[in-house]
Amino acid sequence: MQPLLDVVERARADTDGIGTANPRVIPIRPAAPLTANEAEVARQMQICNACRYCEGFCAVFPAMTRRLEFGRADVHYLANLCHNCGACLHACQYAPPHEFAVAVPQAMARVRRETYAHYAWPAGFGALYARNGLVVALATAFGLALFLVLALALHGTLWPGPLQGNFYTVFPHNLMAGVFGAVFLFVLFALAMGAARFWRDVAPGASAPGAAGEATRNALALTYLGGGHGDGCNEDDDRFTLARRRFHHLTFYGFLLCFAATSVATLYHYALGLPAPYPLWSLPVVLGTLGGIGLLVGPAGLLWLNLRRHPLEGDVAQRPMDRGFIALLLLTSATGLVLLAARDTAAMALLLAVHLGVVLALFLTLPYGKFAHAVYRAAALFKHNIEKRLPGKIALGAD
Repeated sequence: MQPLLDVVERARADTDGIGTANPRVIPIRPAAPLTANEAEVARQMQICNACRYCEGFCAVFPAMTRRLEFGRADVHYLANLCHNCGACLHACQYAPPHEFAVAVPQAMARVRRETYAHYAWPAGFGALYARNGLVVALATAFGLALFLVLALALHGTLWPGPLQGNFYTVFPHNLMAGVFGAVFLFVLFALAMGAARFWRDVAPGASAPGAAGEATRNALALTYLGGGHGDGCNEDDDRFTLARRRFHHLTFYGFLLCFAATSVATLYHYALGLPAPYPLWSLPVVLGTLGGIGLLVGPAGLLWLNLRRHPLEGDVAQRPMDRGFIALLLLTSATGLVLLAARDTAAMALLLAVHLGVVLALFLTLPYGKFAHAVYRAAALFKHNIEKRLPGKIALGAD
């Protein structure tokens, strides 16, 4: 341990007399005490900064080397930059049962959960992250679906007979557009406010040409789920695998295809005057079907990986939230595909009520569940790509 810490202490000593000995160093001193989880990340980063064996694994370690100390903002930034692939844990000579107990994926995951709650908007809603688990997700979906089913039953339209796939004979178009439009706008605003608060802390006023484009490519390609060498990451053993990256791609692009299907259908309805239902070969249905399949296979694979992961490769306390989000994605895709297959049958109204209840539950929980990691990770990638374009500057424990 001492040789490693000596390196860190010498690096700190080099920063004494800022502005004379090393004019390129930017002093930013911590001003707020760290939580226990944040302090643990800072401790492990000090050890990793002296070792640097994993420097080429992902974006976290190059970002780490630009720092000599780790304040709260640094820790929040690095935790959200971590993609939790597990490669560094399997490569680390100081991982448990070593006395240094370096387990970067676990430490980062614990801090990520704290950042979601810390930056949530409205601020009081941050506590929802602690409660947004599998049981809550399923109960919310079941409750909303049951409410819609009972509403149809009271109006005598739960089993009206074949409706030729016309959903708007069950729920008027303006009603669905109003309810889901309002929820969607709230979700966007809540996530944007959280991201803005995060950005003000970790990268106030930062910018660099080309950084946004590269960050977008990194996010869309899931660059850092390749383990630094392109062979993938580690799951339950030392074997490299691209499974996590592929299942994430299926989930992410499945979600985007479903959103594209809804957007195209909206364009058809308002711009072209072509109301639903649409034929099976139409663009909205094709996009929705492909997206539904992606949202079925991807989350199923992620759930399989989640059930097999070693405790040191993540935060065990976060698993209920992870699985709740995965369960809602699976239910959304499954109920949507069943509804499509049975849209011309007498069961269409019942299936539509169940599907809409699940989708509404998914959207209501988006700002306060696992989905938030995509927003904060994208912001962290943006900051990382800005830093890469500003060589020669070292941040000291940004708060």
